[in-house]
Amino acid sequence: MTSYRQPGVVLTDHRFTVPLDHADPSGERIELFAREVVASARAEADLPWLVYLEGGPGFGARRFIGRQAWLGRALEEFRVLLLDQRGTGLSTPVNRQTLPLHGGPEQQAGYLGHFRADSIVRDCETIRPLLTGGAPWTVLGQSFGGFCATHYLSTAPEGLETVLITGGLPSLDATADEVYRAAYPRVARKVEAFYARYPQDIGAARRIAEYLAEHRPVLPTGYILTPEAFQSLGIMLGGGDGSHQLHYLLENAFVRTPKGPALSDAFQESVATALSYAGHPLYAVLHEAIYGQDSRPTQWAAERVRGEFARFDAAKTLAGEGPLYFTGESIHPWHFDSDPALRPLREAAELVAARADWSPLYDPARLAANEVPVAAAVYHDDMYVDTEHSLRTARAIRGLRTWVTDEYEHDGLRAGGPHVLDRLLALVRDED
Repeated sequence: MTSYRQPGVVLTDHRFTVPLDHADPSGERIELFAREVVASARAEADLPWLVYLEGGPGFGARRFIGRQAWLGRALEEFRVLLLDQRGTGLSTPVNRQTLPLHGGPEQQAGYLGHFRADSIVRDCETIRPLLTGGAPWTVLGQSFGGFCATHYLSTAPEGLETVLITGGLPSLDATADEVYRAAYPRVARKVEAFYARYPQDIGAARRIAEYLAEHRPVLPTGYILTPEAFQSLGIMLGGGDGSHQLHYLLENAFVRTPKGPALSDAFQESVATALSYAGHPLYAVLHEAIYGQDSRPTQWAAERVRGEFARFDAAKTLAGEGPLYFTGESIHPWHFDSDPALRPLREAAELVAARADWSPLYDPARLAANEVPVAAAVYHDDMYVDTEHSLRTARAIRGLRTWVTDEYEHDGLRAGGPHVLDRLLALVRDED
């Protein structure tokens, strides 16, 4: 272990080895990285533990400096563990460079099957006794981290003191198709609100999409920028400041050149950064698999369901006069053609999409008998997680208390972290 300091905190880096497949503990092992954070003034105190599960899938835990965002509030009473979930951050990485170590596409797809919420929770239960001496801990789950926390409640509630969920109460039984069928209307509302705020961007977005349809430029990173790829920038609209960020990106799209208008270098760089999955390829490969629970393959549900919503068809839009609709948190087969970080994973991703033997992630009967204190922030029109799905799940988990709010978007824990965490702690302790 390595300990060091930042303003107001002491950090300790931990590394653990766990089975790749918890059903085969004598088989291949992988490494987990986690960063312990404690307030400097309480570094030697016997404090309860809070483990943070980041959103995703495929993102490592947030890298805070000092007591940023919600962390400062947590450090008032907890020793915090920022876990890089398996395959992310400084844990054994999963990407186009490392997956070939495990064989061809079929072997890679089998390997990738061990990186869902069920394995993440088993990891937590493996390392918890090593840190807490066996005591249960509090879990704070953001977005996909809340999906993991719900699985935790279903399978290992004995390890939990309290559960706090922000923007991450999943449907217990919705298929991937049903998830995206509920998602596209929400995305449409966000796009319409964006254009209402910035009406000048209706024309700007069309001009960019028309240029892309004609030229199909390749960005300096090797990313092929198609109209569909451009539409996927709508994922930004799910954050509190996302509409403003998207507006500023669009206003800088073109420059005049001797050969006519061209995409500016600054625009290309910003778009390449926003669209690349080089830093989180598991998000693309496993995004639909987080909804897989039965014998039906997910089979590119977002792409299939999109056909039911004609307004998201870029070609039809450009053939007419209506506004271009951006898409949201969805992964499509073309991602594995456009993004150079994903191209080598295309065959494995196809096999993951075709998989038809995913194990159930949630146990409704056990959740109905839940005894762990749980509180969840449900954002009123969350673009990423359907509000009605979340509320239906909230009603199915015994004792869960909800805070339904439109004060924040999906990133409320980041944008209003101390307030959000304080409110959830008050709820779970019956203080509010």
